[in-house]
Amino acid sequence: MSIVRVDEEGLKQQWKAVSELRDLFFNISATKGRPITYNLRTYGCQLNEADSEKLHGMFAKMGINPASEGSDADIVILNTCAVRENAEDRLFGNLGEFKTLKKKNRDMVIAVCGCMMKVPENVERIKKSFPYVDLVFDPQQIHNFPTLLLNTVTESHQNINITDTDYIADDKLIPIARQRRFRALVPIMYGCNNFCSFCIVPYTRGRERSRDFDSVVAELQSLADEGYKEVMLLGQNVNSYGKGNPDGKTFPDLLRAAASIKGFSRIRFMSSHPKDISDEVLEIMASEPNIEKHLHLPLQSGSDRLLKKMNRPYDTAKYMHIVDRFRELVPEGSISTDIIVGFPGETEEDFQGTMDIVRRARFDAAFTFQYSIRPGTKAAEMEDQIPHDVVTERFGRLLALQNDLVFESNKAKVGKTEEILIEGLSSTSDDILTGRTKTNHLVNFTVPEELRLPDVPLSSYEGLLCEVKLTKAKPYSVEGVLERFIND
Repeated sequence: MSIVRVDEEGLKQQWKAVSELRDLFFNISATKGRPITYNLRTYGCQLNEADSEKLHGMFAKMGINPASEGSDADIVILNTCAVRENAEDRLFGNLGEFKTLKKKNRDMVIAVCGCMMKVPENVERIKKSFPYVDLVFDPQQIHNFPTLLLNTVTESHQNINITDTDYIADDKLIPIARQRRFRALVPIMYGCNNFCSFCIVPYTRGRERSRDFDSVVAELQSLADEGYKEVMLLGQNVNSYGKGNPDGKTFPDLLRAAASIKGFSRIRFMSSHPKDISDEVLEIMASEPNIEKHLHLPLQSGSDRLLKKMNRPYDTAKYMHIVDRFRELVPEGSISTDIIVGFPGETEEDFQGTMDIVRRARFDAAFTFQYSIRPGTKAAEMEDQIPHDVVTERFGRLLALQNDLVFESNKAKVGKTEEILIEGLSSTSDDILTGRTKTNHLVNFTVPEELRLPDVPLSSYEGLLCEVKLTKAKPYSVEGVLERFIND
C-alpha cells in the first residue's frame, strides 16, 4: 500500500471543485427559493470528530450552512466508526430513515464515509440494501471531498470511491470549522502499524504516517493566537509520531514544542501504546505545567497469555512499570485505560488477572468493552469465542470494581480548589456549568450570583478558566462552587 503526501499543489483540484460547488449551490438555492443546507453526523473517536471538522470547513467554503435542528437537510453525511458493533448498528438503523426523505426531495444527497467504508462487506451492503445512498468514500479521502461531491451532484449514478492509497494531506491547508470553543483537535499522525488481533483500524485507516513537525507546530501556534486554551494531540498511537519522517523529530520533541507555546493552559494527547511510551514522555508531563496530568494507557487485558494472543507486545509487568513510574513522577496525576472482557479464549483465570491489575493500578477511569467480533480481524477467525452470558457476567464484576475506584478517585478531590476549563452548561441544568480538572476529572459546579459576569449568560462561559472549590463526590463526577475566574 502506497503513502502519498498531498501538498498545496495537489489540493488545487479541490479548491476548483469548491468554487464550482459554490456557484452550483447558489443557483439551486435561487431556484428552490431557500438556502441549501447539510447535516453531518459523526460516530466514534476524536479522529472522526477531527475529520468531520474538516468537512464542516469545506461546506463553509462552499457557502452551505448546517440545517437547523428539526429541519430536513439537502446533503446528509454519516461519518462512521468500525471499531464497535453498536456504531455499525446505529449507522444501518439510521440509514433507513433517509429513504422517505429522499422520496420527498429527489435532489437530496446522502453520503457515507469513515472507517466502516473500508470494510468491503459494509460497502456491499450499502450497494445492495441502500441504493439511495449517493456517495461512499473512505477516511483517507477527506481532503478529496469537494471533488467527490461535485462528481456526485453532476452525475446520476451511485459514486463508490474507496482507495488503496494512504494519503496524508497537510491539515493547515484544509479549511477546518472547529466545533468547540474550548478545545481544538489536532491530529498529528494517521493510521496504525500494530495490528492488534481484535482491531480493524490498521485496515480502515492504513499504515502509520506522521504529519510534518513544522506544520503541526505552526497549526498549534495559530490556535494559541486564536485564543484556544486547550488542544488535544491525536493519533492511533501518538508515541509512534515521527517514525519515518526525515527530520527525525519524535513525540517528546513535539510535546515540548507544544508546551512552549504561550496561551495553552491544557495540552492533552491520546492514545498511548504501552509498547512505545517512554520515560521521557512521563518526565515532560511531570515538568511542564500546561500538559494535562492525565495518562490514557490502554491495558486491554491483565493476562500475559491473552496479551500475546491479542498481539499486544508488552506484558503486565511492563505495563505496571509504566503505571508505577507515572505515579512516582506525577503523584497528583490520573490514569485511564481501555479493557476488553471476553476476548476469545479468556478463562476465569485470565479474567482474574485483569481484575488484579485493575486493583493494583487503581485506574481513575476506564473504558470497558465486551468483546465483539470485527469482520476482517484475526480474532474474528478464532474458534474459542466466549459465550455471551459468561462475558456479561464477567463484565458486571469488572464494572462494579472499576466504579468503586472511580468513586474513590472522585472522593479524593473533595476539599481541594482546582483549575477548571469550562466546557459549557451541564446536561442536567441550565444553572450548572461543567468542566474538567487538569487530571481530567469531570466537575459540575454552580456560580454564586455575586461572581457572575455582568450581562453574560452562563451558556457563554465556555472556554473560560476558573478555580472551583470541590465540595461533593458523586460516582462519576465531582460537584463544586466557583471561587474565582482566572485572568489570562
